[in-house]
Amino acid sequence: MLELHSIAKSYETGDLSQVALDGVSLAFRDSEFVAILGPSGSGKTTLLNIIGGLDHADSGDLLIDGISTKDYRSKDWDTFRNNRVGFIFQSYNLIPHQTVLANVELALTLSGVGREERRQRALEALRKVGLAEHAKKRPNQLSGGQAQRVAIARALVNDPEIVLADEPTGALDSKTSTQIMDLLREIAQDRLVVMVTHNPELAEEYATRIVSLADGRIVSDSRPYDPEAEGRRERRKEIRPARMGFLTALSLSFNNLMTKKGRTIMTAFAGSIGIIGIAAILALANGVNDYIMSVEEDTLSSYPIQITSSSFDMTSMMGISMDLDTEDEPAEAGDLHEVSVIDRMFSSFGNNDLASLKEFLDDDAEEIDRYARSVEYRYNVVPQVYNANTTDGVDKINPDETFSALGIGVGSSQFMAQLMSTDIFSELPENLDLVKEQYDLVSGTWPEEPTDVLMVLGRDGTVSDFELYVLGIRDGDQLDAMVRQLANEETVEVAEDDATYTVEDLMGVEMKLVLAADYYTYDSEHDVWMDKSDDEAYMKGLIAKGEDLHVCGVIQPNEEATSAFLTAGVYYTPELVEHLIAEASESDIVKAQLADPKVDVFNGLTFEEEQEGEGDGAFDPESLFTIDEDAMADAFQFDEAALDIDASALGGVDLSGLDLSGLGGPGQSEMPDMHFTLEDLGIDPSTLVQPMPEETVEQMTQALAGGYAAYLQQWAQEGGQAAGEEPLTFEEWMDTEPAQAIVSQFVGSYTAAVTQQVMAQLTEAMGTYMN
Repeated sequence: MLELHSIAKSYETGDLSQVALDGVSLAFRDSEFVAILGPSGSGKTTLLNIIGGLDHADSGDLLIDGISTKDYRSKDWDTFRNNRVGFIFQSYNLIPHQTVLANVELALTLSGVGREERRQRALEALRKVGLAEHAKKRPNQLSGGQAQRVAIARALVNDPEIVLADEPTGALDSKTSTQIMDLLREIAQDRLVVMVTHNPELAEEYATRIVSLADGRIVSDSRPYDPEAEGRRERRKEIRPARMGFLTALSLSFNNLMTKKGRTIMTAFAGSIGIIGIAAILALANGVNDYIMSVEEDTLSSYPIQITSSSFDMTSMMGISMDLDTEDEPAEAGDLHEVSVIDRMFSSFGNNDLASLKEFLDDDAEEIDRYARSVEYRYNVVPQVYNANTTDGVDKINPDETFSALGIGVGSSQFMAQLMSTDIFSELPENLDLVKEQYDLVSGTWPEEPTDVLMVLGRDGTVSDFELYVLGIRDGDQLDAMVRQLANEETVEVAEDDATYTVEDLMGVEMKLVLAADYYTYDSEHDVWMDKSDDEAYMKGLIAKGEDLHVCGVIQPNEEATSAFLTAGVYYTPELVEHLIAEASESDIVKAQLADPKVDVFNGLTFEEEQEGEGDGAFDPESLFTIDEDAMADAFQFDEAALDIDASALGGVDLSGLDLSGLGGPGQSEMPDMHFTLEDLGIDPSTLVQPMPEETVEQMTQALAGGYAAYLQQWAQEGGQAAGEEPLTFEEWMDTEPAQAIVSQFVGSYTAAVTQQVMAQLTEAMGTYMN
């Protein structure tokens, strides 16, 4: 049944190698009581552990029923130990908090035996060793001999074929030892019992076979066994794999916990402190991380990452000015050191492929979502918004024209106008949750329709007076007056307003949305599209037909918002932009342009011709007629001969009769004759007046051309073309009041300039003559 072939085992401790078994070969009969004798360190316990599968040899082979165990896996050894081997240890190895019965049942528990069967078999094993009445005791309530008998009962309860006893009487007195040995001899009647002992008297008295070991080798065998000669016995019982059910394991664990209540409570308390500490640290860390993320989101929400079609390297541009004062190598005397400013300046600009970027973001959306709350796109679409009330004229709200419509010229006023942000309309983010997290709804609702807009207040519910002016809540004439004063470099008188405004005033603003494509009408005669945005009557009709923009709600930052995500103003939804794009795609002018993408619908020229300079890219009213600029200039010549004047021609006075001796200097008693001509003053009459400058003539020509073009447009709008009437020719139109007003404007300005020039020369010359 059990055979050992050339078993060798050694233990390594640092550089020291201790040989425990050295080529041991041994075979056992199915039923015999084998005592293994030998001094300490001879390898007895090592041999016993290898037989029981508790340890494995370095070399050699262990055969079980003639089958090698070299290929045994861990679960195979578990099955072998659980079904075929029973262990009796010198120190008993009983579980102190379990009862005697529970200790014996433990071996059956690992075999998967049912609860009732376990109890019956355990009690039967205890009866065999004479301890049935002690089944409910704990091991600490037993004597040494009783504890060893419990260990024997535990070894026998699974009906093993092999019983291994390691010094079973080593901790017992002689009387108890005799009882245990009698019990082992009885057990050996129908199974193999292998006992390790250092007591030769017990071995001689009880064992049927004695094997002596010395230095890891067998030195004697009282009854050798040759399995080849005597034959091997077949396996006599079913092998069950070692296993334990989940409920059984749970029951044992719970029983173990309840047995040691104090230890369990202390362990649980200590574990709880550790768990609570770890949980507190994790909660604190997560809380800090969440707070940092919240602050980052609130702060960075005001400064989102924006990727535009053109990029600009600010660091490079700032470095250019620094390089102008820095030389890599000193220049020699008289030499100039060139710095590549232009090259670096243009290299700091770049273009981004937004189409490819959008494709990348759309394809990798799940990965991008890990780092961004929202990825949104902006289109170059600006809603054209007007005040619905056109009684006092057309009032454009967005884009705001407060400064540009007043004709502010160059200079500081224009610079100030560029610095001031006049547009109060902006687009909301597509992810409205970003706004709802930081803003409270003061009145109304959140946007639901494309034409719904939100009014955003400042912190503490503030609204700027400029917004009130633009929206028409305050009198816009007051703002016009202040801007004109600023443009004329006058002291600005700020209009005072004691009125009180409410949220209902904002909710009640009436606005109209006009499609930008509707500004243009088609001129079939010249096959071009005309801009009618300057035609007040046309725009009033367009506004009346426009869509209503509705202020659906008013919001303001809440207390949790560390930084405002939106600035104060009016905000429309991305759905409105999509709505405008869809409406524009159905307009006639867009369809006309898409029908022939190479030709500009505003002037009939191809875009290539515009780039080559063959057209200016816009409809030119002067192409409808021509003007002789030379003849125009001759018409405004002055008669130089008429300037041959004397003092009387200037309205002078005869001063010869006045006694001015008191005004003379030393040696001068009287003034000379005051009658003089321009020649007397040293002035050439031809230098006083010049023909009208060509630049002025060109400006007047353009103004006349624009006026005549406006007349033609008005004539067509009033149905003159449809009625078959002929418009006035340019020469005929020049006799009309609008044309004469334009001429008078330029002639008056020119006359004033000439008069100022003549008077300046005369004043200087007369002063010289008087001296």
